[in-house]
Amino acid sequence: MTKKERAVFVDDYLGKKYPETPIPLDHKDPYTLLIAVLLSAQCTDVRVNQITPKLFAKADNPFDMSQLSQEVIADIVRPCGLAPMKSKGIFNLSKILVEKYKGEVPQKLELLEELPAVGHKTASVVMSQAFGVPAFPVDTHIHRLAQRWGLTSGKNVQTTERDLKRLFPQDRWNQLHLQIIFYGREFCTARGCQGLDCELCHILYPNRKHPKKTKKS
Repeated sequence: MTKKERAVFVDDYLGKKYPETPIPLDHKDPYTLLIAVLLSAQCTDVRVNQITPKLFAKADNPFDMSQLSQEVIADIVRPCGLAPMKSKGIFNLSKILVEKYKGEVPQKLELLEELPAVGHKTASVVMSQAFGVPAFPVDTHIHRLAQRWGLTSGKNVQTTERDLKRLFPQDRWNQLHLQIIFYGREFCTARGCQGLDCELCHILYPNRKHPKKTKKS
């Protein structure tokens, strides 16, 4: 298969396997999604969904959140890891949303990326899942799977994101991002497949004999 043929096959395969793509992080609006995505850095969605109800019971909007202390926020989000950084980011971005955006989450990628603790991937998730704007957030797992499936040879998530955006139709980006995540978690795990064991890897590379090592910069 050529790279384009692999992309068409992956798109069709995942579209049939995961016709429904619920957002894994519990939220009620763009602000609570933004906070949940921020907390998910180096943490599982399951753990985040256990912690956010406790946090949002105290503050589920930037006005209330900016009235809490960083210490209170940190105590609640500590099980998600990186509590000092995450609590500082949540507090400071909430203040900015109140002071600069009247409590609303901006609907532009570049404005989201200006917020404390909000990187490109987090901003892309909010744009796609909260506002429906085409984006293709790429984390290390999607980066790994894209290499296993021969969709990129990039050594970093930025290159992989560009490659995936070129290969797939823009109207598929938002859903396909989630479908890749679902498949990776269920079948093509970091150590459980390594490009050798799952059905998709077998179909795309039936003669592969050795684990596919992820290229990283």
